Amino acid sequence: MAQVMVAEVMAELAALEDPKVRAVNERHGDDHGVNLTKLRALAKRLKTQQELAQGLWGTSDTAARLLAILICRPKAFDRDALDTMLRQARSPKVQDWLVNYVVKKSPHVEALRQTWCADPDPIVASAGWALTTDRVAKKPEGLDLPGLLDTIEAEMKDAPDRLQWAMNHCLAQIGIDHAEHRARAIGIGERLEVLKDYPTPPNCTSPYAPIWITEIVRRQHGERRT
Repeated sequence: MAQVMVAEVMAELAALEDPKVRAVNERHGDDHGVNLTKLRALAKRLKTQQELAQGLWGTSDTAARLLAILICRPKAFDRDALDTMLRQARSPKVQDWLVNYVVKKSPHVEALRQTWCADPDPIVASAGWALTTDRVAKKPEGLDLPGLLDTIEAEMKDAPDRLQWAMNHCLAQIGIDHAEHRARAIGIGERLEVLKDYPTPPNCTSPYAPIWITEIVRRQHGERRT
């Protein structure tokens, strides 16, 4: 029955394929052509189905894996299953959704964060840094923030793109949320100049950490005054 369902859903996904959407996604490293609004609507119709989610994940198809993430039960996966899935998720969007929609809801999140941060694979490590950034913002107790800044200062400049982006986000989050480390975080950003020249659309905040930190802190203070 599950195989029939997987085949039916794969046919639906194939019908939603749009060459223009694929062209845009492929520029970001994501090999699928399904509009995400339509994908979410399909997930809403299917509702939570863990067995179907596992079947869709097993196809290795990027759109199917995104759908699987939306209809799975995050707490149904054990630690090893999540570790395996993360290593299989080479598409940036699949990794991002898996980390944010599944791993963050798992009881194994902290163990995985530590394992992934120490992994020699920069794509796996980037997931560990994404989870670290989440902890910096939501549950910093027990984190060695000066130690994180030491690592960022030593390694971010020469890190591969996705790992560099994740470390830079962590740097900015430390500077935004922890005033006692703000000057150092800004200083590291200024010295390393990572993403300093990143093309930023109008009305968007630059990912260059000194600008990012300063702008978000300014907004937060402005909101508090009002």
